Amino acid sequence: MAAQVENLGTLERRISMSVPVAEIERRVDERLKQLARNVKLAGFRPGKVPMKIVIQQYGPQVRSEVLSDAVQKAFGDAVKEANLKVAGYPRIEQKTEAATESAPPQALEFSATFEVYPEIKLGDLSSQSIERPQLAVDDAAVDRTIEVLRKQRTTWSAVTRTAQDGDRVTVNYEGRIAGEPFEGGSGTGAVFVVGEGKMLPAFEASLRGAKAGESKTFDLEFPADYGRAGLAGKSASFSVSVTQVEEGVLPAVDAEFAKRLGISDGSVEKMRAEVKANVEREVRKRVDARVKEQALQALLASAPLELPKSLVQMETQRLMERAAADLQARGLKPDKVPLDPQVFEAGAQKRVALGLIFAEVARAENLQPKPAQVRALIDAEAQSYENPAEVVKWFYLQPERLSEMESLALEGNVVDWVVARAKVTEKAVSFDELMGSG
Repeated sequence: MAAQVENLGTLERRISMSVPVAEIERRVDERLKQLARNVKLAGFRPGKVPMKIVIQQYGPQVRSEVLSDAVQKAFGDAVKEANLKVAGYPRIEQKTEAATESAPPQALEFSATFEVYPEIKLGDLSSQSIERPQLAVDDAAVDRTIEVLRKQRTTWSAVTRTAQDGDRVTVNYEGRIAGEPFEGGSGTGAVFVVGEGKMLPAFEASLRGAKAGESKTFDLEFPADYGRAGLAGKSASFSVSVTQVEEGVLPAVDAEFAKRLGISDGSVEKMRAEVKANVEREVRKRVDARVKEQALQALLASAPLELPKSLVQMETQRLMERAAADLQARGLKPDKVPLDPQVFEAGAQKRVALGLIFAEVARAENLQPKPAQVRALIDAEAQSYENPAEVVKWFYLQPERLSEMESLALEGNVVDWVVARAKVTEKAVSFDELMGSG
């Protein structure tokens, strides 16, 4: 089986292959004879079906399978001989013209068009800059965190005064556009906190100063960039009745509060120490995340490469499928929210590029993670659960989860390798700046 390779571009290749017809016929004949020994057809005993009927019944399928196997083998042999690393799947096409009785072909001609992986050359990482945030967790940071924990445990008490920012209100409402109700424009028993921004600003503003039992009517205009195109920029009239106004009551920072946070003896001092340890752990995670993002950008900047279109397309499709599954999990039907591939393409390109560069760096620098590194990551993850030992056991019993931690460990090794070669400076940041970054 002869084959030749053509360069169609930087990464695109075409292989021309020929598969001898005599060899195909021989293999088809072998398979049909083997099949005839066991085939079962109505009116015949097993193994006694006439060969002519076997050929009529199964010939086309067997020929298709034999030809496919032969072409795949020819392609595999050709890329191996040419030492090519195929990216994605080849597009295989038959080139042979229709045979005639007077001139049957001696071989079937095929072409396989495909892409190869790019050559990756890393530039000088010493020219890349990375800023490492610096933040010491002090008492003020602990106080801020405890305040957040208090707000998360707010209880609500009905009041007779007018509603103000921070109050929780319960309302029934109906909206109309040009005198007609519209989808999503009405609700019963809707609950929201005034000033949180979950409702349109004009809607919230109309309820400041309202009391339980009062009704109000007002007009508002949906923003031009409103999420629902059918409402964007339109004016609506709302009728709202307030059924309840409640003020929030924050729990005191006392023994009972400490117990609610898992401190069995109710020690406020222990609670603060645990909160500080948790905040320090979160600070480390966020610092590492910022450094990691900059290290990844440094890698991309130092190793520009042309990406195989097939890999980008596959990754784009994967990201779209993940987004569709996420929408479905939220109760939305993906077909009701069309997904545009272009929205995902930039992210797919970045992921493909990083994947290729990571693999090359890990191979060239021998950065594959050691079992102890993986275990350290699992132990760190387990610390945020009540029973760390059970969580560790669970990871090792779940191959997919263990593989995820191995990938994280590899990623950490590559990031460390980049940081050790880049120009790193330290920058003091505020608690709000770091923790507000998500």
